[in-house]
Amino acid sequence: MKAAVLMSRGKIADRPLRIDEVARPEAAAGEVLLRVRACGVCRTDLHIVEGELAARRERLIPGHQIVGEIAGGATRELPVGTRVGVSWIGGTDGTCWYCKNNFENLCDAPTFTGYSVDGGYAEYAVARADFVFPLPEALDDLKAAPLLCAGIIGFRSLRVAGVEPGERVGLFGFGASAHLAIEVLKAWGCEVYVSTRGASHRTLAESLGAKWVGSEMDKPPVELDRAVTFAPSGDVVVAALGSLRKGGVVAINAIHLDRVPEFDYDRLLWGERQIRSVANMTRADARDFLKIAAEIRLQPKVTTFTLDEANEALMAIKNDKVDGAAVIVVESC
Repeated sequence: MKAAVLMSRGKIADRPLRIDEVARPEAAAGEVLLRVRACGVCRTDLHIVEGELAARRERLIPGHQIVGEIAGGATRELPVGTRVGVSWIGGTDGTCWYCKNNFENLCDAPTFTGYSVDGGYAEYAVARADFVFPLPEALDDLKAAPLLCAGIIGFRSLRVAGVEPGERVGLFGFGASAHLAIEVLKAWGCEVYVSTRGASHRTLAESLGAKWVGSEMDKPPVELDRAVTFAPSGDVVVAALGSLRKGGVVAINAIHLDRVPEFDYDRLLWGERQIRSVANMTRADARDFLKIAAEIRLQPKVTTFTLDEANEALMAIKNDKVDGAAVIVVESC
């Protein structure tokens, strides 16, 4: 099969992904073989490719927002041809304290799709059968792919921030995840305030119904009940914290932060304000979010790339050249 293979970590400008012919994977017991139809491109993929996240294996096929159809390892619940999605968490040990206490996102020994096992920048992929999600018919391949990480993680971020219907919520950064979260917030009757760099991102936020839009360090005109940061920047976290009312919460939606700057505790954190990190997702998050996405007819803004253009897709993410989400469309042989 054709795949985009990471041979050695390096700056995306040096095109570290090589488009190559590799052996088609085989499904082991408890796994399914997927014919990949589409795969979303995530900023976490960029962190992996450029080495900001420590390597888990030498050769790697990235990609963890996989839309595919069952081509092998079928079961009664997942017959051949079933369209399913795969996300970042590709498996958990099921035995640690976290798994046994409904925190499988914090599992001590998780499997990460496109990081510790091969992912979806390929014509075929394998996945654990109990970690794939049948996709609603209302969501076609291009709409579903960005939901499988950016969407689910954004949804979990709203949960971690404790968002209640009708609240004032700030989104700091407005890329793939935030442009999906705003649709959920609108469905919940929330007022949304967006601070983000890039004129095109601000235009997109306005078009999607944000009540106020400013640049990345602009302060919203009202105190916020909740805020979610999407940029991997400590400065943005401090800006979000400075926009909260007393008792408010900032949820950090980033697997990597450039740094945590010093800040004024008395002015920014005192008053029972909270900073919480968002780590991964659970299968319950995925099922709940996909149900909501189908109900509200979520329409992600998508820019498509071919598998041969995998390096270009990641370059576009790095340079903020994509409004909404990037998706690799895979044409299997």
